[in-house]
Amino acid sequence: MRILNFGSLNIDYVYQVDHFVTPGETLRSLSLGRNCGGKGLNQSIALARAGMEVWHAGLIGPDGLFLRDELHTSGVHTEFVHTVPESTGHAIIQIDKSGQNCILLYSGANYCLTREYIRDVLSHFSAGDAVILQNETNLVEFIIQEAAGRGMKIAFNAAPAQGNLLDMPLSLLSWLMVNETEGEILTGEHEPDAVIRRLTEEYPSAVHILTLGKHGSIAAHGSEVIRVPAVPVDALDTTAAGDTFTGFFMRGALDGRPLEECLRLATAASAIAVTRSGAAASIPSYPEAFAQYERAFRKS
Repeated sequence: MRILNFGSLNIDYVYQVDHFVTPGETLRSLSLGRNCGGKGLNQSIALARAGMEVWHAGLIGPDGLFLRDELHTSGVHTEFVHTVPESTGHAIIQIDKSGQNCILLYSGANYCLTREYIRDVLSHFSAGDAVILQNETNLVEFIIQEAAGRGMKIAFNAAPAQGNLLDMPLSLLSWLMVNETEGEILTGEHEPDAVIRRLTEEYPSAVHILTLGKHGSIAAHGSEVIRVPAVPVDALDTTAAGDTFTGFFMRGALDGRPLEECLRLATAASAIAVTRSGAAASIPSYPEAFAQYERAFRKS
């Protein structure tokens, strides 16, 4: 099985702040960092650090060549990362003293995907291969349809939450990952159990994963429902926690591991990520994540 991650590549401008800026307020930041980011890039690096061989497909501008270098250094195949004249996508990230973040995105090159480019990339993959997707590029619906037509397994992390989620061909997915906001958009439900129940009713063939932050996560496939608590840690920066969770969950899922084990490995890895600054830089290696998994869950 070959793994393709079709996703965003962003330059992250990270501002440490005492509190999030409020309307009409001018706030002096405590520091500024310029980091590699984007849900696509983060998830490719998470997959690679989890021990998987992964190809990344996405677009950058002339200002984003260091993002491709970061992927390559992390062990990700980068021959499908192309440059376009548009500026690279970027994010303005505020991180408050509790480690929570708020993010403003500029799509840039991430929204320059074309059908021709997508078809060309997918022509290198075939039935049984897997494609990982997020909601930070254009033409996600087209990628899902094209990949499904080739018999590929499809995982979709529905972040960030946008109205286009309701137009996605979600019945074609093998895995759907949502947080509470995305789950409510898709189902109209607020309570986690109701969200999971509605998702499994609407899309019964997929594995559904609902992340709940400090309250852990829930996964369901058919009648099987698994709940895993969060690992308590002192959070420093939650920026790439969800992407780390996705990458390590998919390591377990693509290995064919039991659903509970997949959730526990992903939870352990994301618990490490939130204790570190930065996005890609915070993602742990597989040995680190597995050691955390052993400490947190082996006795349970």
